[in-house]
Amino acid sequence: MSFAAVMGAIFGSFLNVVAYRLPRGESLSRPGSRCPQCETPIRPYDNVPVLSWLALRGRCRSCGVRISARYPLVEAGTALLCALVVVVKGADADALPGLVLVLLLVPVTLIDLDHRIIPNKLMLIGAVAAPGLVLLVAPQDLVEHLVAGAAAGGFFLIAAIAYPRGMGMGDVKLAAVLGLFRGRAVGPAIFIALLAGTVVGAVVIARKGAVEGRKTAVPFGPFLAFGAVCALLAGDAMVDLYLSTFA
Repeated sequence: MSFAAVMGAIFGSFLNVVAYRLPRGESLSRPGSRCPQCETPIRPYDNVPVLSWLALRGRCRSCGVRISARYPLVEAGTALLCALVVVVKGADADALPGLVLVLLLVPVTLIDLDHRIIPNKLMLIGAVAAPGLVLLVAPQDLVEHLVAGAAAGGFFLIAAIAYPRGMGMGDVKLAAVLGLFRGRAVGPAIFIALLAGTVVGAVVIARKGAVEGRKTAVPFGPFLAFGAVCALLAGDAMVDLYLSTFA
């Protein structure tokens, strides 16, 4: 678990770069990390996830400009999620699909919050990685995951056609990728996402009023990501409980 947390923090540092540069069409490798104000390259010992930000009190060593707390929060959050996946799935190959899914959902969430888009490049990576990982870990479940991907994507495609202002094609692709990763457990993921989105929408309407609240654009990708994480950690148990109770 500790190793997963450390690696998650390291990957989280890179995912900060992905979330910033990918939607801007910039290279993910060049130039190296640098201060956004003075553009001084960040030294390796100032680029240790979480710890360097704390040691520097959230400021650039060269010019003293404040560095957003989002960077260490993303690193720490990714570390926590990776550790939880290993706790739930075990420290073996069974954890790989969950770890890859978490590392995909982090930049998806950040980019959708910042730019209201879900990059096709990330969805392509997920669509290719998910079946490959299922074949590696549980090849007997591949058909289930393919069907779940098609069903989840189809469900959101219908929603996008019926209500294009509330659902984008990025959400459709993300739902399909979640189905490929989670198989039948994508059901709880979608349910949780819709429930969370409804609650947040109700809060927005309560604060801004019905007319203004309905005009407020709220990206749905983060809700899908939240639902996916919940389903990743407890989705199979939720499905088994439902089947044992109602089937």
